[in-house]
Amino acid sequence: MTSAGLQLPPDYRPSTDEEFMNPRQLEYFRQRLLAWKRQILDEAESTLNVLQMESLGEPDLNDRASNETDWSIELRTRDRQRKVIAKIDAALRRIEEGEYGYCEVTGEPISLRRLEARPIASMTLEAQEKHERREKVSREG
Repeated sequence: MTSAGLQLPPDYRPSTDEEFMNPRQLEYFRQRLLAWKRQILDEAESTLNVLQMESLGEPDLNDRASNETDWSIELRTRDRQRKVIAKIDAALRRIEEGEYGYCEVTGEPISLRRLEARPIASMTLEAQEKHERREKVSREG
């Protein structure tokens, strides 16, 4: 169930007036996911280049500590983004398998508004909230 290669008008936005997860909607979200992944990878490459060019050999201890703190924060951000890439890849797989846009818990359609805001969403808002409440209870218990 691939929609790859389908040409979309530049101003296309999925609408509730259309059939849910028709080839145009699937291609729209596929393109968004691929662009997001490309952006993350470009930022990671830029970070790597900066880290390679800058030296930890700052003579001033305060400057060195400040740089190490900045790099640590940047590397944590990259690690979070690596996890986002895994979720993007999973969403792309769901598109190919014809499962994208449907809740993995209930099987119900995920709202277009939710998918626009978070294209990697794999659950409806209600199922996600219920899941988070269960996680919170198990962490506290």
